[in-house]
Amino acid sequence: MGTTQRTGVRTEQGAKRIRAYLGGRLVADTTRPLLVWEVPYYPTYYIPLSDVRAELVEEGPGRHSPSRGDATAYTVKVDGAQAEGAASRYEESPVEELRDLVRLKWDAMDAWFEEDEEVFVHPRDPHTRVDVLASSRHVRVEVGGVTVAESGSPRLLFETGLPVRYYLPKPHVRMDLLQPSDTVTRCPYKGEATYWSVLVNGTVHEDLAWSYPTPLPESGQAAGLVCFYDEKVDVYVDGVLQERPKTHF
Repeated sequence: MGTTQRTGVRTEQGAKRIRAYLGGRLVADTTRPLLVWEVPYYPTYYIPLSDVRAELVEEGPGRHSPSRGDATAYTVKVDGAQAEGAASRYEESPVEELRDLVRLKWDAMDAWFEEDEEVFVHPRDPHTRVDVLASSRHVRVEVGGVTVAESGSPRLLFETGLPVRYYLPKPHVRMDLLQPSDTVTRCPYKGEATYWSVLVNGTVHEDLAWSYPTPLPESGQAAGLVCFYDEKVDVYVDGVLQERPKTHF
């Protein structure tokens, strides 16, 4: 892992085989991805030009990045499928490692694979770890002064860079106060989550709780348990009110 001193861009040579597909056609296949942290939370894959199988049709100037320089935008074409603006190159980047690489826009591709496992939302950060641990701490959750969950057997989920999350068995949650939501989110480490809003004192608190019915293997111990946004509720652990964390959520 390295950080270019002049630009402050953090990069790391990846070891996983990375594949991207568009319209069921292979766009890129590499075992030499470069991970580039464009934002602090997760990396982006940059792929050697020689490992791109699709045709790249130049569109013109792309976005300027203060750290990576001026990009050239490309349309990706492969066997009749195409995505405009789906690729970019920084051929004169102050970050030398980027000059012979292609950045494929994650959402423009239909599917991404790390080795033979499909990955959703964004690439996995190799420095992010998820641990789900059984606990005997007493956890109580209040919304608007009403206890909506209370358990002496929570599972605590520790994820790098995020506050501890308290996952509680459904029998220990006031499910009568929870209203199923249409919201669904995906996490590359935990899988697909479904949500509930919470109704207390006549007020609906939107998408306040969630669960992973069938999580990915690394988060399997959280399956079917209910978690609340600590940022938006009052959580008491062993009788002590916890400070609400400040996160991008």
